[in-house]
Amino acid sequence: MTISDIYHETSSALLANKVRSGLTMLGIVIGIGSVIALTAIGEGSQSSIQNSIQSIGSNLILVMPGATQTPGSIVSVGRGTAQTLTDDDATAVGQLQGVVAVDPEVQTSKQVVYQGMNTRTTVIGTSEQYPAVRNLQIGDGSYFTASQVSSLAQVAIIGPTVESDLFATGTEPVGQQINIGGNDFTIIGVSVAKGGSGFSNQDDQIFIPITTAQQLFTGNKYASTISVEADTTADMANVQAEITTLLLSRHGISNPASADFSTVNQTDIAATATSVSSTFTVLLAAVAGISLLVGGIGIMNMMLTTVTERTREIGLRKAIGAKKSDISTQFLVEAVSLTFIGGIIGVILGVTASYLTTTFAGITTNITSSSIILAFCVSAGIGIIFGYYPARRAAGLNPIEALRYE
Repeated sequence: MTISDIYHETSSALLANKVRSGLTMLGIVIGIGSVIALTAIGEGSQSSIQNSIQSIGSNLILVMPGATQTPGSIVSVGRGTAQTLTDDDATAVGQLQGVVAVDPEVQTSKQVVYQGMNTRTTVIGTSEQYPAVRNLQIGDGSYFTASQVSSLAQVAIIGPTVESDLFATGTEPVGQQINIGGNDFTIIGVSVAKGGSGFSNQDDQIFIPITTAQQLFTGNKYASTISVEADTTADMANVQAEITTLLLSRHGISNPASADFSTVNQTDIAATATSVSSTFTVLLAAVAGISLLVGGIGIMNMMLTTVTERTREIGLRKAIGAKKSDISTQFLVEAVSLTFIGGIIGVILGVTASYLTTTFAGITTNITSSSIILAFCVSAGIGIIFGYYPARRAAGLNPIEALRYE
């Protein structure tokens, strides 16, 4: 059989029963579309997480109070809430070699009121080093200075979400007074949006001098986090080790296992997040892959039915000289054509679904060329795997018995 013969025979066979061919392809269409769409959501989630991690700072090392995890315990003891880190600790860390900037922070949640509007948001007490350490940009106004920190000034920088919650469109927030936890503050700046949602919304925050936060809200000189910017990415591990050694010495702890603080660097955070999001992506693709298996079984079922319906035709072909290879090739090409056409439609469906998900649901998606290529390979593979048995069965029919078949 020539390629032209195979093409015409395949077209005639598939178009002879359009409804059945369409329903058979539907399983492949849904499977391929689901794989591409869900993989795009997983990849987009991974990209979004990576961007969020990068947005919190460059070459960042976080020092948090509280005991490190002990064997047999589920969570770390007092991690982030204990009072073991002081402003003096931050000053000492800032003198280490390889450290570019240090920012001690305290964090609390307060009700914020402006005229008739109010919202509850995260209030972070920081130093003037915060924008450099945490990659914070000011879109309107300015950040507070070292002199404002030392003078316990009641000034604030608000995030875009806080601005939209408190101020009407067109209102200039800089220069306005807001009440934070019963204390009046003057807004001197609005930060540039970083993005995020829910508990990880970096735009739903207010920044005030750490000295002011300690006096008005915490009542002590302890820090809830010390953010450290290393000189280069290569220096992060060495700087992290030096911080640990320094703080152990300052806190009079000889056994590192008994440390009353913990350190983590940005690379570790990114690696953990990538591992989790990759597992999530694989899980989504595996779930979608089940529909591909079902679609493949549908292809086999249709081809077996087709072989039965065309038994006399197969017998006639073999009687006039058709070889086993010609018969098996014909049926195999029909199966592959069904899955390949279904794969094309599935790719279009998956890309469209990904676009609609981003547009209407606001979920970041990332369609990669590898996922599309994989979809085509999988669709062709399903056609070969699930079409092989029916094709072999058709080729193995005895021509005399096939001609007698009613």
